[in-house]
Amino acid sequence: MRYVPLIAPVLLWAVPCWVLLHTGQHWPLPVTSAGTALSALALVGMPLAMARGHGPRQQDRAAIVGDTLLGAGWVLFTWSVLLGVLLRLALTVAGVGGSEDRARTVTWAVLGVTAALLAWGYAEARRVPRVRRLDVRLPRLGAGLDGLRVVLITDTHYGPLDRARWSARVCETVNTLDADLVCHTGDIADGTAERRRAQAAPLGTVRATRARVYVTGNHEYYSEAQGWVDLMDELGWEPLRNRHLLIERGGDTLVVAGVDDVTAESSGLAGHRAHLAGALKGADPDLPVLLLAHQPKFVDRAAAAGIDLQLSGHTHGGQIWPFHHLVRLDQPALAGLSRHGTRTLLYTSRGTGFWGPPFRVFAPSEITLLVLRGPHPPTATP
Repeated sequence: MRYVPLIAPVLLWAVPCWVLLHTGQHWPLPVTSAGTALSALALVGMPLAMARGHGPRQQDRAAIVGDTLLGAGWVLFTWSVLLGVLLRLALTVAGVGGSEDRARTVTWAVLGVTAALLAWGYAEARRVPRVRRLDVRLPRLGAGLDGLRVVLITDTHYGPLDRARWSARVCETVNTLDADLVCHTGDIADGTAERRRAQAAPLGTVRATRARVYVTGNHEYYSEAQGWVDLMDELGWEPLRNRHLLIERGGDTLVVAGVDDVTAESSGLAGHRAHLAGALKGADPDLPVLLLAHQPKFVDRAAAAGIDLQLSGHTHGGQIWPFHHLVRLDQPALAGLSRHGTRTLLYTSRGTGFWGPPFRVFAPSEITLLVLRGPHPPTATP
């Protein structure tokens, strides 16, 4: 694994360079030279820009350049491989043109698909997410809580690209949903609370009739997590750091619990760790529990404890296809509702913002409205 940061940039840029320029196209020398030089520049520039942007210097402009090159390189690499093999094979089988014509057709097809996907992916990443609505039936939910409206936002990732206006529009959208409970399951930003305060400030305008709750994600632990806990508290959110609160309605009660991210303990911050027993301490075991945990893989512990519903983010739905295959190596779920064990449901959001590369390809962002339902549909009154 230690060699991945060295090998990945070489693959991302050398493979497309080879496929598009040096596999029988016979471009004029100036074209081949210019294309090869651009690939070499991206190969060197991408890791350098990312190091300056995300390393100790935290230079936002460098981060934007490095992240954009990473996303563009991933899309170009993916389609160079796919079309470089499949389209060329199809053209050969169909007997279309000579070998040079087929090679050039592949090059133009790859460049066209890449440009279209990057333009579309950029628009998808920067837009206000669509609202995804679904009913979630919990067998232990009391009748008084039937219809409780829970809004989930997560992975806002305020960062080098200033998205203060986007943040305000997201919060305006949340406020149209008449939420009883609004949850943020972490990865608020890339950068400290002090640096990203302006982008996060609109979160203070979010409305909920019962509570606004927040848990840390892994990215908080790259950027002074306690500062984010303090800022969310200042903005009127309840940081559920291994604790719970109760929501009561119609004579029934729901336990809303939260845990720190699973990376918290290795961060070295005193008192930060994912501690489910602590989060549930003092709660009536007969009450239904909604748990906030940033990473879906916490669901193994949740299922063992008999949690009714876990809300998570972290995966971004893969963000840029086909990266979701790599995400699934680390997480038990990519997006949507899934069952784990006999009782526990897990809802994994594709995220509200984006991390790093400002693109979303075949992995749309979301604001999620979950309407909690009891074990039986309400009886219609004549």
